[in-house]
Amino acid sequence: MFSNRFTEAFGVEHPIVCGGMTAVGKAELIGAVAEAGALGFLSALTQPTPEALVKEIARCRDLTDKPFGVNLTILPTIEPVPYDEYRDAIIDSGVKVVETAGANPAQHLPAFKEAGVKVIHKAVAVRHALKAQALGVDAVSIDGFECAGHPGEDDVPGLVLIPAAARELEIPVIASGGFANGAGLVAALALGADAINMGTRFVATTEAPVHQAVKEQIVANTERDTVVVFRKFRNSARVARNSVSEEILEISAREGTTFEDIAHLASGARGREQVLVQGDVEGGMWWAGQAQGLIHEVASCREVVNTIVSDAEQIIRERLLSRLADRR
Repeated sequence: MFSNRFTEAFGVEHPIVCGGMTAVGKAELIGAVAEAGALGFLSALTQPTPEALVKEIARCRDLTDKPFGVNLTILPTIEPVPYDEYRDAIIDSGVKVVETAGANPAQHLPAFKEAGVKVIHKAVAVRHALKAQALGVDAVSIDGFECAGHPGEDDVPGLVLIPAAARELEIPVIASGGFANGAGLVAALALGADAINMGTRFVATTEAPVHQAVKEQIVANTERDTVVVFRKFRNSARVARNSVSEEILEISAREGTTFEDIAHLASGARGREQVLVQGDVEGGMWWAGQAQGLIHEVASCREVVNTIVSDAEQIIRERLLSRLADRR
């Protein structure tokens, strides 16, 4: 068992996080993550209204009495999103941990702080993490280039980014991108992080609300089965390699093309309906990280967390400490 300033600050048993994932971060998954002793985040904007979010929080509370949080991702949208109302729904529901992502969360921090809500902000660069710390967030989740989703434009992998962030920051650091097993947890702690964040690994669990075919495809995929799309538009995103994401790359490589030329392929609604719901893994663009290459079975959240923790302890005891003793 690993006890440190992260587990103590957030009241969880293990230094493992399931960050917010659109269309995946629902009560059935996050309740199971919490019951396994990790910290999971419901995705606020997965719910169509703030009122629906209140109901989803209540549904999660029916599944667990352990800590869980809500992710509030702040991004430019065609249709305005009532972020203030979602924020107030989180506070009024008594949630005590929030994960912010996307744009600067400064306008929401005073309300969260006044309500006693701890805030973890997701960042993709040390400079962004330092800015978040200066704003008063309680922890930073730092995303290496290996991660699913948006890794930024700097292309710095976790092996460099994590210790660089840990060296500069005074608040807890959550390592994100490429984590799926006990060795990764040991490595993250050795690099100076206080916890790991896993997304793709938690998608390949029995409780994740996605089609079984998606979970099995993650298991079948290797570390090479992702691509980075939208680079041309400075909105780089790591997604699963399939015919749709390959077509996005091909069109984007043509001179003079714009995002409008690939919008029908990149549609989030298409990916959610055809891939996550219907199970057609070639039906749309869907998110996955390079950690796919480390995932070899679909298991329950409890099995995943317990295996990671026990494997990490075994690695430290039998591989590291024993060799250190041998040198003496």
